This record gives sequence, structure tokens and C-alpha cells, in this order.
Amino acid sequence: MAGPIFMRAVRDSGATLLPIDSEHNAIFQCLPQAEGKASADSVRRILLTASGGPFRLAPLERLSRVTPDEACAHPNWVMGRKISVDSATMMNKGLEVIEARWLFGVAPERIEVLIHSQSIIHSMVEYIDGSVIAQLSNPDMRVPIAHALGFPERIESGATPLDLAAVGQLSFERPDAQRFPCLGLAYAALRAGGIAPAVLNAANEVAVAAFLDGKLRYMGIPEIIDHAMQGMRTAPADSLEAVLEADRSARQAAAGRVALAMGRAA
Repeated sequence: MAGPIFMRAVRDSGATLLPIDSEHNAIFQCLPQAEGKASADSVRRILLTASGGPFRLAPLERLSRVTPDEACAHPNWVMGRKISVDSATMMNKGLEVIEARWLFGVAPERIEVLIHSQSIIHSMVEYIDGSVIAQLSNPDMRVPIAHALGFPERIESGATPLDLAAVGQLSFERPDAQRFPCLGLAYAALRAGGIAPAVLNAANEVAVAAFLDGKLRYMGIPEIIDHAMQGMRTAPADSLEAVLEADRSARQAAAGRVALAMGRAA
């Protein structure tokens, strides 16, 4: 949410930044490195993989009747309820796209999302020569944590070794924009820049909380986020105070929209 500020602090302090989120850790492992710094100079595209969540194959008309328990039933990962809903809407992937843009200094149009339901490939990097390098492992957070703890060496993680013969096949598909509108909203926030990602995140948190509390239908989540983004003023994210103020204002706007939606439902 404060990407420019955060990365400036990393540069100014000379820190070595080690991503832990499985996708960004995978990208970091696939990039060339010098003195702990990853370089994307010869990269054509970053390919973030996504499981697609529990509704990847559900009929679109079914989404209007999704319950919180259904949205929290992730097929591959055991997670908290909020992030499980974010995975179902693919907002989690949208936020990861924003993170990748700042962590690796790659333009938004060079970051793509692919649905990979097996969650074996955690992300890929395509180079200008046509080579694609991927990081694979069983879906176990101990793998990226061990990578960061042992960096630049490798240490035991305790994760089950990957048996590709048992996996059999790896499949990929492009996300359906109609099924996952939150992903498009995240790209829009990234292109808008400034405080837009903070507005996106804050509105999403309010909307997901309302959904989990039974105050908002599942497909109301992107509607609340879109409303908050449409109503935001354009401003740079040039200070922590600006980011926090954007967060506060967006939460207020989203909460008001949730209350209005509840009134209509009543």
C-alpha cells in the first residue's frame, strides 16, 4: 500500500529484502541475484500463479448465493477466513501483482496472472531470450520460510518432497474477468498509482468483513471496492501520513456503502 515509500527505505538503508509470500519468494528465486539483490533487467514477464480458489468452475449465476463458509473452503491451502475470501475473489492475487511491481521494479503490463489449480508452480519468470524459469514445490509455506531463513544457503524445510510423477499433469488457464472482477480492480489501482492501492485494500477489508458477518453478498465485495475507488481523489503516496489518510477515508466510504446495501436488502 506504500510501495514507493517502502522500497525507498530499502534502498536508503542498503537492506537485503527477502520475500516470504510463496509467489514473491518464487519470483525472487527465479531472478538473477548479486549481493542479495534480485535484478529484473532481462525479464520480459513475471507470471504469478493462482489456484483459482473454490469457485473457479462454479456457474457464474451461483456466485450470487455464495456463503462465507463456502468462500473459506480453499482447495489447496489452510488459511484464515479473510485471506480465504481474498483467494476466492482473487483479490489476493491483485494485491500480489501490486507487491511484485514494487518488489521487483517491473511495470504493471509485464506482470501477468495465470490460474494453476495444482499450486505446484508458485510463480515463473520469462526472460527476453524466451526462457521461462519456474519455482516448484508442494504447497507448504515452510519452503519459502526456509529459503529466507537460510539465504543465501539452502536448509531443510521439513516439507514433503515433490513427486511430479504422482502429480501427473500441470494445468494453466487465464483468469475470467467476469468471475474475478477484483483482479481487474487491483490492476486499475496499480495503473492509477498514488494512494489508489491503499484505497483498494481498505475498501476490500471492509467489504470482506461485511460479507463474513452476513451483511453483504459475495458479489457485493467488488461493488463496494469499485465505489470507493470511483470516489477517491487522486493523490501521490509520498508519505506514510498520506497513505494512512487514504486508508481511513476509503474505510469510511466503504462502510457507508455497506450500510446502504444493507438498507436496500432490508
